[in-house]
Amino acid sequence: MEIKLSENIRKFRKEHRLTQEQLAEVMGVTTGAVHKWESGLSVPDISLIVELADFFNTSVDVLLGYKMKDNHIKSTIDRMEEMCRNYDREALKEAEKLLKKYPNSFTAVNSCAGIYSFFGVGAGNEAECRRALELYEQARILIDQNTNPCISEETILGSMSMVYCLIEEYEKAVDLIKEHNPNGMFSDDIGLTMALYLNKQKEAAPYLIQGMLFGYGKLCNSMLGYTAVLCAENKFSKAKKLLGTSLELMDGLFEKDTISFIDKGYAMACILLSYASLKTGDRDAAVDLIKKTVYYTKRFDSAPNYGIGGFVFDIPEGMSVLFRDILGDSAEESMKTMLKFINDPEINELWEYYYNQ
Repeated sequence: MEIKLSENIRKFRKEHRLTQEQLAEVMGVTTGAVHKWESGLSVPDISLIVELADFFNTSVDVLLGYKMKDNHIKSTIDRMEEMCRNYDREALKEAEKLLKKYPNSFTAVNSCAGIYSFFGVGAGNEAECRRALELYEQARILIDQNTNPCISEETILGSMSMVYCLIEEYEKAVDLIKEHNPNGMFSDDIGLTMALYLNKQKEAAPYLIQGMLFGYGKLCNSMLGYTAVLCAENKFSKAKKLLGTSLELMDGLFEKDTISFIDKGYAMACILLSYASLKTGDRDAAVDLIKKTVYYTKRFDSAPNYGIGGFVFDIPEGMSVLFRDILGDSAEESMKTMLKFINDPEINELWEYYYNQ
């Protein structure tokens, strides 16, 4: 069993911007005692370990650096999740058993919070929702144990906000994620709750616009990237369907009267759709799409604008939205990168012919 008490005392002290002298004063010990704790030359009494954990707002397990093996935890969580799939409420009893056995395990506490949230939200059971919120709060304290890259304090807060909505505490749901909204990750949830439940439509609008714009960027990147996967797997019919949806989304959200980064995205979607059309035997469509690719490529490069233009909804004053991609600064560079990926002589020939006209 590995203990990292000395390293953690030093780490937490520095995080709180305290000197050894200041921590010693808080704990009622000498500076030399703190120095020995951090050097591993001595260990605080158990009562002082509890006081240190309380002062640093963490658990004793975390302060000690003790990491529990999750073998039994994982098997129990797997069993509970299977119960959830069958809507078997016995999962709640399993959760309480797990919490009694592992009360200070982040994995156990966070998973049990999710179990209570699942059943509480589904049944509209306020007591179960409250229990979920209590466990999520405990999980936040234990977050230093987390090793799952898909989980963070923000994702936990997002789950808590959803539970607050279900028990109709909408202000609390919104305030919780408004204070923790990195890169607009919760803007859509904030705006939706304000608009539907709090009668704050005007205040909701900037969040909803931000949610749409950021969501658009993520969706388009994912769709274009997955199209590349489908093309590499020779699944051209599916690629055409996905690209058609991507272009419809751009057509629905943006007017074409302003040069902006949308031109570049449109060109990238068109050249991939041209390739997929060629591979499914529709050469005429492929040629038309290459022409569109050339048009939007040259249009963007004539006056590069990495902002968002022609958005059909009013962007709030002061909101700055800039997009970049990793394929190249100019639209022409991006198209050449796409052509290298496509690596098809006929598409290259069509591109060169129409681009150089």
